[in-house]
Amino acid sequence: MGMRPRVPPKPWVVRDFIKCAGCRLCEIVCSTKHEGRIWPEASRVRVFMLVPGVEVPLLCTQCSNYPCVAACPVDALSVHEETGAVLVDNAACTACGLCIDACPGKIPHLHPNREYIVICDLCGGDPECAKICSQAGYFALFKGGRTPSLNFDLYAKPPEEITANLVVNLFGEKGEEFI
Repeated sequence: MGMRPRVPPKPWVVRDFIKCAGCRLCEIVCSTKHEGRIWPEASRVRVFMLVPGVEVPLLCTQCSNYPCVAACPVDALSVHEETGAVLVDNAACTACGLCIDACPGKIPHLHPNREYIVICDLCGGDPECAKICSQAGYFALFKGGRTPSLNFDLYAKPPEEITANLVVNLFGEKGEEFI
């Protein structure tokens, strides 16, 4: 009986929200990679600061059932077989927003040109945001692998919910006053 070759896990951007310093390097490298210039509004990762001093980097979690893909009425969204990332066919996308409504974290967003939706594509399996965050020494975002032991859907939350949890984590009961 031969051994089957080990299939490497699909890439994933691990998030450690408490370590985010709000430098926004992730937005810069993402927009540079995808847009050819620094354009944070077009970045596939966005950093929210809903409470002063509490920064939340938000990007696609590649949900187990991909509700955004299922919601697209024109099949403009697909799942990359090797990475598990959601891919957007910009030419087919009508920017209707149904994928945003279907996403539990409301993570996809309208490109600033208002012609199509943008979602993290994991940079083809080598996410620039994770590389720059690690290089800068923050490690709020870093590359990991999708393992069956983790429920990735738990990360698919809107920034308001993540911020509320983070504020209580940072400041205890006093943090509830900021929410």
